Amino acid sequence: MTLRRALAALLLVFPILAAPAPPLVAQSYDATLIGEMTWRPIGPLRGGRTKAVAGIPGQPDTLFIGVCNGGMWKSTDYGRIWTPIFDEQPSGSVGSVAVAPGNRNVIDVGSGEGLQRRARRRWQS
Repeated sequence: MTLRRALAALLLVFPILAAPAPPLVAQSYDATLIGEMTWRPIGPLRGGRTKAVAGIPGQPDTLFIGVCNGGMWKSTDYGRIWTPIFDEQPSGSVGSVAVAPGNRNVIDVGSGEGLQRRARRRWQS
């Protein structure tokens, strides 16, 4: 009985699967809508490989980004303008970033690659 049901199901489904698919048509768009758009760089100029990102709870406009061999950057305008904040440190490589739980003005930064051993630096804004 199960063989009969399987064959019946196959015979019912086969015509649906064998039917030709309707042709695909690309959507058209009005080129004037994007005519004035241009490419622009966003984020840190030398961002390189982004390794770590952090934000401050309750302050969605403030962002921190740490990049491999590119330093630590801060933005206070939702990522429109980035300012380097790690230039004085002996290593430009950043592997981790975290806002200190007890103090929003303290950012924990884990650096590496540029040093022989991993070092942990603390930066106060």
